[in-house]
This record gives sequence, structure tokens and C-alpha cells, in this order.
Amino acid sequence: MYEELTCFKAYDIRGEIDININEEIAYRVGRSVAQHFNSKSIVVGFDARKTSPDFAKAVGQGIMDAGSDLIDIGLAGTEEMYWAVSNFSASAGIMVTASHNPINYNGMKIVKSDSRPLDDNEDFKAIKNLAETEKWTKTDNKGSHLDYSDEARSDYVTKVMSFVNRNELKPLKIVINSGNGAAGPTFDAIEKKLNTNYPKIEFVRVDHIPDSTFPNGIPNPLLLENHHKTADIVKNTGADFGVAFDGDFDRCFFFDETGKFVPGEYLVGLLATIFLDKEQGATIVHDPRVIWNTQDIVSQKGGKAEQSKTGHAFIKQTMRKHEAVYGGEMSAHHYFRDFAYCDSGMIPWLLVAELVSKKNQSLGDLVKNRVSSFPSSGEINFKVKDADSSITSVLENYRTEAKTLDEMDGFSLTIDDWRFNLRKSNTEPLVRLNVESKGTSINLDDQVKKISNLLKSTS
Repeated sequence: MYEELTCFKAYDIRGEIDININEEIAYRVGRSVAQHFNSKSIVVGFDARKTSPDFAKAVGQGIMDAGSDLIDIGLAGTEEMYWAVSNFSASAGIMVTASHNPINYNGMKIVKSDSRPLDDNEDFKAIKNLAETEKWTKTDNKGSHLDYSDEARSDYVTKVMSFVNRNELKPLKIVINSGNGAAGPTFDAIEKKLNTNYPKIEFVRVDHIPDSTFPNGIPNPLLLENHHKTADIVKNTGADFGVAFDGDFDRCFFFDETGKFVPGEYLVGLLATIFLDKEQGATIVHDPRVIWNTQDIVSQKGGKAEQSKTGHAFIKQTMRKHEAVYGGEMSAHHYFRDFAYCDSGMIPWLLVAELVSKKNQSLGDLVKNRVSSFPSSGEINFKVKDADSSITSVLENYRTEAKTLDEMDGFSLTIDDWRFNLRKSNTEPLVRLNVESKGTSINLDDQVKKISNLLKSTS
């Protein structure tokens, strides 16, 4: 009889250190991934957490004991692992990271060849079963440890830089808040190439050095209480805009020239504009939570909008199916066809810098009309006793007046000039609400309040 590994979650591996995840489990995961894919080589990177180097070492040992070569890229971001898998034609990739989870957590993100997400049944559950049962295939040959950290970083920087024309960039001042996570060294490598023999962009670095103690808190820029630091420095330095990263920098968050936070749904529209200007008629993928701004931009630009269920595996699958040039989620995940259909936190700020330079407009001005044309509530979380009954209560109240009902991801109801999406969390007793409208004919706050009261009445 074996013990179930509770660190295997809905989409990745995550757990509290020495409670449901440790080096021994990390070893088993590495060996299981190598065995499952009969791997020739596997890329491994790690974030800035204290336990991450040792966890990565254990993962690598498991990989080599299974007879596969370890491609070690060292301290890196998740997107660097993604690109290395495709770049080096590896069989899989494992990133040791807990992203924005509490300091006493760690975990792993895994992809297979071509940087594709794991299939839940064929891959993820099979790897979990192997890690639990430890039914290892005997091998006479051990894999080799290949240190590709320098080459991987160099190739990654070259790829990321290929998304912009450096000749178009004007002198700008940009605040970069790495949150003491893994972003700092990678950003420095990009900045070095960006500013070589081209107009200089001035960067104001904040909490830039990786620090496993996270003296300024876990880097999670989505939280309202974390906005002020980046916002204040943008205002105090007169910067053109600010960017803040999470721990493994696969998400980036923007602040305009006044220090105002730019919600992710408007960044999706902005990046869609950039790609449709470069590639007429291209397909753009978006998630179902807040859609009208993106759909309107794509329609105006002559592109094709495709909706996908929320989550990286679904977005990437939809993008591959339609060969979409770009996909975006309001949660600040941005995906790029020419980056192995993977998400990146570095490519977006480069694209925004290029757009601000070319348009000679501030970031605030670029999104201002979009915000007023399609107001959005942002995602609001409600802690409830029973998510299903809470959602049912709301649906019963609005079903008769709804013009459309979309059940792709939770429930999206359109009611004249406003709509809302209501979905439950996969991991917590939470219901997540997003409300949007067309123009200001509808009082968004009133609609949010009505739905809030319905949800609270059942909790």
C-alpha cells in the first residue's frame, strides 16, 4: 500500500514544505516524468525560494537515475524552462517553483515535448501514480548532467528580443519591480542586449536581487495591497510606466504613467492590437471572464476572436488548434504563438515599450478610452459554504432576463448592455465574479452589489 501524494493539485504540483512536499518527493517526480516519457533529456530550472535549488537537484537526480540526461538551466523563470524545452528539443521540462504561494511552500510545473501542457489523464495522473507507487523501470545507464544555464539564457534573450524592433524604441523610463523573485538576473540579460548600440532606456530597478527570505513579502502584484510600491515609484521618478513580476515571472502587471494599475483585461486588448497591426486577420484567443473589450478590438482590426476556457492548458490548446498569434487572460498570463505557444512575463513589457514609442502616447492614454467604453469590475472573490448553491441562487434570479447563457467556464450571462461571469474555484471554497458593461448606461457598481447580496445570502 502506498501513500497518496497530496501535492499533486489540479494543474501542477504544490505543497507545504516537509508536510506534503520534500526532496524525496521531488526525486520521485523527476524520475516519474523521465520514465513516463521515456525521455532522452529533460530541462530543469528553479526559482528564488530557499528550498528550490535542493529540490531541483533532487529532481535532476531522479531524471538521471531513470537514464535521461538532465539539462540544467539553473535559476530561471518558468518561461525560460518552456523555451529551453523547445529550443533544445527536450522530451519534457520541470520548473521548481511555488510562484506567488506563501514562503513555506514549493512546487513544480511540468510540460512535455514542444513545451506542450500535460494531458491530465494520459500524463499528469500517470506521473502521479508512478511517483506514488515507485514502480521504476530498471536501467543500466545513468543520464548525464548537462549545464546549459548560459546557453539557455542567451538563446532565450535572443528569442524574447525578436518580438520587438529595437530601432522603434525611444528613450523611456520604466520601473521594474522583481519582488526579490527570479526575474532580476533574466531582466538584466535582456536589458544588456536591449541597450547595446541602441537608444538607451532608463530602468528603475525595485527589489531586484533574488532573496529567498522575501524581505518585502512574496511577490504577488495582483494583490491590491502590493500595488502601492510600484505605483509610488512610478509617480516619484516620473517614469513612463511600471512593471511588476510574480515569483517566477510568467505574469507581469502594468502601472501607467500616473501609477494607476492597468487591469489585465485591457492589456489583453492592447496586446491584441499590437499583433493585429503586425499580422492582419490573425486569430486572438481570450478567456471567458471579461470579453467585450477584446472582442471589439479584434473585430475593428479585422481579426478573429476565439474564446477558450480559463487556464494555461486550455488557452494553449485553443491557440494551437487555431494557430492563434496571441492569447491572453485577464489574470496577466499572455501567450505567444512564436514562443512555443507559451506564456511570458517579459515579452509583454517589451511590446508595450515599443507601442508607447511608436504611438507617442502614454500607456494611460492608450487604454483610457477602452476602460470607459467597456468598464469592468475586476475579479471579485466570495468565500461561500456551498459554491454550487450560491451560483444557482444567482442564476435563478437572472435567468429569465438573460439574453444569452454561456457555460464554457462557469456561467456567463448577458443582460442587455452588461454581462457577468460566475465560476467556482477548483481549489478553494470561493466563487469568482466578473462584471462588465458597454459604456456607462449601466451602473456597474449596482450590478455588482446585487449579485454580491445574492451570493452572501446563501453563505
